[in-house]
Amino acid sequence: MTDSTARRPAGELEAQVLAALWAAGAPLTPQQVQDAVDADLARTTVATILARLHEKGTVARTKAGRAFAYTPTVQDADGLAARRMRTELDRGRDRSTVLARFVSDLSDEDERLLRGLLGEQA
Repeated sequence: MTDSTARRPAGELEAQVLAALWAAGAPLTPQQVQDAVDADLARTTVATILARLHEKGTVARTKAGRAFAYTPTVQDADGLAARRMRTELDRGRDRSTVLARFVSDLSDEDERLLRGLLGEQA
């Protein structure tokens, strides 16, 4: 395996695929995503990444001829981060404990920001 074909972390590939979908502003087939991504990825790899993103609810798909065309369900990287945070919260057994631990790890600045977003005084 050469450096150019070395395994990349799945998150990195997902980010590249999502970036291509965000930039397109229209549904793309796996072939179109492959063409748009600045990487040497096989079409089957792109299709697998898109299928995983679909399973996670990060992209929606519609039939486009014999293939599917994919559209992101989140608008940008910040929306993706928020969705991941929500997914982790939903996985916890005790939402109160998960939220309490999350808040306890926030910096003072982030805590003030969160309080402001929630409409409280810092």
